[in-house]
Amino acid sequence: MAEITLIEAVTQALAWEITHDPRVVVLGEDVGVNGGVFRATAGLHARFGSERILDTPLDETSIAGLAVGMAFQGMRPVAEAQFEGFIYPMIDHIISHATKMRNRTRGRVTCPLVLRAPWGGGIRAPEHHSESPEAIFAHMPGLRVVIPSSPARAYGLLLAAIRDPDPVIFFEPKRIYRQYKEEVADDGEALPLDVCFVLRDGSDVTLVTWGAHVKECLEAADKLALMSVSAEVIDVATLKPIDFDTIAESVAKTGRCVIVHEAHRHCGVGAEIAAQLAEKSMFDLIAPVQRVTGYDVPMPLFRLEMKYLPGVDRIIDAVKKTMHFKS
Repeated sequence: MAEITLIEAVTQALAWEITHDPRVVVLGEDVGVNGGVFRATAGLHARFGSERILDTPLDETSIAGLAVGMAFQGMRPVAEAQFEGFIYPMIDHIISHATKMRNRTRGRVTCPLVLRAPWGGGIRAPEHHSESPEAIFAHMPGLRVVIPSSPARAYGLLLAAIRDPDPVIFFEPKRIYRQYKEEVADDGEALPLDVCFVLRDGSDVTLVTWGAHVKECLEAADKLALMSVSAEVIDVATLKPIDFDTIAESVAKTGRCVIVHEAHRHCGVGAEIAAQLAEKSMFDLIAPVQRVTGYDVPMPLFRLEMKYLPGVDRIIDAVKKTMHFKS
């Protein structure tokens, strides 16, 4: 079993599905000969040819429209937006058509496409290359939103996304594309969508997060353990629909919750989780839910970037606030 990075896990999952399902095609700007801006599709064009790995014009609207049309005709397209900030011209086709087709046809036609995009900050890029727009897509019925946090979850969740009969937005946290490796079996085994992953058991506070900030939450949990605070860490993974039962079960045990995400605070996915906790878990909470998030400003340039992104110290401060709360 090879040790691979998250970006290599994406490539590996794409290769598996192309090999085993003739309906799968990959399309996007420079995904073919050049292997993509982050090399997520490196080697696939040479291996599978230009009929399966399609280089498109620099036109995100056309890429989305082509993917939707392919999916309507029974193919399984995997389209790439080079950066999450370039995804906005694709929204019309995704929301107006891909998400509506099952309902519009009363289930006769589905739209099994995946739209992949590098996601989030932390690589010293301009603001259009460092955004976290997951809440926009999570708001739309008929659309799944998935963000992996490790090589193994990137591999298994991408396989599941490609096999899903409905459209999936698959955001890949670029900050950890090559940050570390782990063993991943290239066996075609998908991980379940719509499921949270409990990465660390705890009894005092629940840390809820996704994407690159799983790493900071696990580091914070290690430091909190030295302060005799036991933190449970949950990777949401699928942000639409959210597996709230797993979160509620954890909060029933710990009584406290801190939600961590790098997207803007206002109307972020963390607000939805907090609202559901208020509706369904109010009597399990012994302290108000805390959110540690990005700020309601565009992602700043790199000198301030790490001040914008939630860090371990901010997470620990929020945990201390919940631990010291007195009703």
